[in-house]
Amino acid sequence: MGNIVAIVGRPNVGKSTFFNRLIKRREAIVDAVSGVTRDRHYGKTDWNGREFSIIDTGGYVVGSDDIFEAEIDRQVELAIDEADAIIFMVDVEAGVTGMDEDVANLLRKVEKPVFLVVNKVDNNKRAEDAVEFYSLGLGEYFTIASINGSGTGDLLDAIVEALPEKEDVEEEELPRFAVVGRPNAGKSSFINALIGEDRYIVTDIAGTTRDSIDTKYSRFGFEFNLVDTAGIRRKSKVKEDLEFYSVMRSIRAIEHCDVCLLVLDATRGFDGQVQNIFWLAERNRKGIVILVNKWDLVEKDNKTAKEFEKQIRKEIAPFTDVPIVFISVLNKQRIFKAIETAVEVYNNRTKRIKTSVLNETLLPIIEHNPPPAYKGKYVKIKYIMQLPTPQPQFAFFCNLPQYVKDPYRRFLENQLRDHFDFTGVPVSVYMRKK
Repeated sequence: MGNIVAIVGRPNVGKSTFFNRLIKRREAIVDAVSGVTRDRHYGKTDWNGREFSIIDTGGYVVGSDDIFEAEIDRQVELAIDEADAIIFMVDVEAGVTGMDEDVANLLRKVEKPVFLVVNKVDNNKRAEDAVEFYSLGLGEYFTIASINGSGTGDLLDAIVEALPEKEDVEEEELPRFAVVGRPNAGKSSFINALIGEDRYIVTDIAGTTRDSIDTKYSRFGFEFNLVDTAGIRRKSKVKEDLEFYSVMRSIRAIEHCDVCLLVLDATRGFDGQVQNIFWLAERNRKGIVILVNKWDLVEKDNKTAKEFEKQIRKEIAPFTDVPIVFISVLNKQRIFKAIETAVEVYNNRTKRIKTSVLNETLLPIIEHNPPPAYKGKYVKIKYIMQLPTPQPQFAFFCNLPQYVKDPYRRFLENQLRDHFDFTGVPVSVYMRKK
């Protein structure tokens, strides 16, 4: 299981700069895959071989630039509830502010590891000034300058040390299908319809279920774990948080699943929040099936489904090879089709292709359509193999890997998709030196 580290603190103390610095190396690699940069408040980083997710809470709260005491408190509460460790960032230039004291009051009661980080400490004078932060009652602090990264190493050492070791023990390796989507898209109802019993009482209030719940599902010869992320929050919490919670929940579920069933409400369309969850799954290289629910509520003529599907594919380009199933949980329409599709996607994700078959199929095509010459140099691709990773990754060995550009990589990916079924699964293409 992955750990989550949340960064909290008032606006303008440098949370985002620090966050970007942590995920930069990592995201630069991950996002090069298809050139998508999307929401930037969640990322993965690793330090000394321990990987964890990092969340900049400031980015999720509405109006976080206007300093609302309540907003900051809410971010901190979210972090306390959801994260395994918390970084509380303050700014040495501003000194201890009333708002910092409020945050410290909330954090002093927390059982989880809390790291007080004094930012913008880039000379000795400032290091001396930092002493006043002892008054927050959080014990030792770390001084960093997130602009140039000094001090981050010691901080990360301490964080990794403090993160709980999560056991990766699975009694049996059943495929894990996570049901994700916005609040109220019909995730719990979908699971109820499948399981055929009201394990969760479903009401029309967004956010009535908390925590992702696993259900072992065995019907029609399929056996897998269903992860329900409908989990949101106590009803006392205000609307904005629901989105943040659903994102947090989705992050956890997506990281630990094989296939994401992304449920969306047909009446609301494939909106920004749904897209965020989609790209999150794509960036984690998971299998994806898009389920358009409440299709019974949409005014239709004969081409509506086609149009709707075209619209979604436009939004998810360049990764358009994703199954889209129109369902109605209420009328139990195509519920089983949704699961069959997820099983197919799971099989596509775990598929291994023999090296001989890869080379026999693709080398002739590559010979006919070689990579464009670059500065008079010709790229020759000699050999292809699938890498031994949990999801499809392919290495193309050639003389000049650095000259192969994105469009040609996409061409190679499309050839892989055309000849071997990888529907619903992100495929990674690497150029390697022979």
